[in-house]
Amino acid sequence: MGELRVGVVGLGWVAGAHIETFKSVKGARVTAVCSRRPQDPAALEKKYGIPLKAYADYGKMLRDPEIDVIDICTPHPFHAKQAIAAARAGKHLVIEKPICLTWKDAQAVNVAIKKARVQACVCFEVRFSAHFLLTKSVIDEGLLGELHYGEVDYYHGIGPWYGQFSWNVKKAMGGSSLLTAGCHALDALLLCMQEQVVEVTSYSTRTKSRIFKPYEYDTTSVTLLKFRNGKLGKVASVTDCLQPYYFHTHLVGSEGSMLDNKIYSHKLKGMYKGKWSTLETHLIDSGDVKDHPYLPQFQAFTDATRAGKKMPLTDFDTALESHRVAFAADLSAAKGRPVKMSELS
Repeated sequence: MGELRVGVVGLGWVAGAHIETFKSVKGARVTAVCSRRPQDPAALEKKYGIPLKAYADYGKMLRDPEIDVIDICTPHPFHAKQAIAAARAGKHLVIEKPICLTWKDAQAVNVAIKKARVQACVCFEVRFSAHFLLTKSVIDEGLLGELHYGEVDYYHGIGPWYGQFSWNVKKAMGGSSLLTAGCHALDALLLCMQEQVVEVTSYSTRTKSRIFKPYEYDTTSVTLLKFRNGKLGKVASVTDCLQPYYFHTHLVGSEGSMLDNKIYSHKLKGMYKGKWSTLETHLIDSGDVKDHPYLPQFQAFTDATRAGKKMPLTDFDTALESHRVAFAADLSAAKGRPVKMSELS
């Protein structure tokens, strides 16, 4: 397959980061955009520095034979319908998280992608970050031994200062603290634990701060996960905090522990257990989309799609399972009881 021609639907903050990233991807380029608001191609070229076709009709965009990939950067509720239409049109997909806001819609997207036999990448780009490439390497090298407990937590106050605040506060748009943001932490924990979740218990609450009062749903949740082989995990999603951005990671195994980028391993001779040893890397420390590790993810998507191979790390099947756990967690919080994963078949 030759160069991939990408059409971006949605022209907000995230779309701008995607367009900028694709400029550095070898083998792909953004050639078109679609927005509900009329766009002047000359103004778009001046803004983004590349020539772009402008569509106001998504259906017309999908009928363009010169577009190979649809990159969905619209607000959450539109993702499912747009992804299904793109798959049916034979377009490969890049889908910003979350895939959708209900498990039923996620299943429908899955069916459409499988039937069309197109490639789909979901933007759980944390898996491609230096932070988690290092963490996964430590695990794979056996420095922690067999993990039996892990926690990955997302602390990011999404207030009026953040780009998506105006629409994210609505239940029908944001969904939940976990779906709108904390799913990055949940997905990262599943990457580390490498085991199937069998049951979740989740609780949710919210701050009394007036800053976050416009939210129509609880903005803090904590989820306990039971894995098939007895491992345990925990994910906190706190989108109403007033503090610096923090992506907390703590993994505990039979040979050692890892706290963010700090480690103690019984397998490394001469280490002092009284102090953590630091592994220098670029930590995940920002919620700004310009700091997200899209480049390695989009390059991997491009390389895999052109070669006719499965997308690594953030393929649709892997992302779908992370979403299934997130939907189970939200169901648990709503029902006030543990939820077995078998309830979401």
